[in-house]
Amino acid sequence: MRLVTFETVRCLNCASELGFDFQRLTIARARSDGEAGPQGAERCSNAEIAACNWLAGEPGLCASCAITRTRPSDDDAAGLGGYAAAEGAKRRLLFELAELGLPLIGWREREGGLAFDLLSSEREPVSTGHADGVITLDLHETDPAHREQLRVRLDEPYRTVLGHFRHEIGHYYQPILIAEQSAEQARCRELFGDERQDYGQAMDRHYEQGPPAGWEQRFVSAYATMHPWEDFAETFAHYLHIRDTLQTAAAYGVETRGPSIPTSDPVPLHADALAQQGDVASMLDAWIPLTYALNAISRSMGAPDLYPFVLSPEIEAKLAFIDQLVKGAARRA
Repeated sequence: MRLVTFETVRCLNCASELGFDFQRLTIARARSDGEAGPQGAERCSNAEIAACNWLAGEPGLCASCAITRTRPSDDDAAGLGGYAAAEGAKRRLLFELAELGLPLIGWREREGGLAFDLLSSEREPVSTGHADGVITLDLHETDPAHREQLRVRLDEPYRTVLGHFRHEIGHYYQPILIAEQSAEQARCRELFGDERQDYGQAMDRHYEQGPPAGWEQRFVSAYATMHPWEDFAETFAHYLHIRDTLQTAAAYGVETRGPSIPTSDPVPLHADALAQQGDVASMLDAWIPLTYALNAISRSMGAPDLYPFVLSPEIEAKLAFIDQLVKGAARRA
């Protein structure tokens, strides 16, 4: 038994070709060229162009690459470099969604199904966003220098490709998880605000005036203050951040014991990621001490905080609501 990671393509011990099996959510042995083997063990046909290490359910594309609707052309070298990085982030997103039990129906299966347009802005303007089931990413976002310039210009504490995908998938799931005229819709409006307010006006107001004073007590980010849709998507993204990071910490047996001196802090400084029971209260009991430790370690390396956010009781209530929606969808599925 040897350690492999989510991105592993070959065992360093026995040299076997490996790939991620989306049906079983595990790393499995891939079939070599010309080798007879079990159905579904072929490599994704995007193994080279997208650096994809997933296995195809049938000869051709894997489950992740199959829901990419548009990619850069073969003669767009800069775009293709960003395309491979974006696909890597998307595979992490889809793995987490599958583990949570959220419905994943692609555009090839039904009209309005989930689709990704990964486009290069080198040749035409591209706006990252979501509309009618299609998530669009400007592949320029995969360039660390460009992304950092935007983060500083927009005064954001955090900006990653995976973060973009988690935000936009929140937009995609909001109408799926919340039925019109339902109790969930009423509760959503209580927590996030009435989504029927004019989006264009809200956007203009946000970029002209900035976030309101004291926004940190009610919103997870300044961008979340712009419109109830953005508040939901930002909070949904943080829910995915927390769940995935805790799962990884648990897989590696990470335990936070707090500083070696006694403190009187109201929040516990010790936690075991393995012990979190799945509800939001226990999830945050494990998360907050872990972020204290990770932020302190990051500062020791001269780097910014790994998780530069504060979760107020109002934000925790929003996270709990999203947790209820996700678990309800998983039960129905």
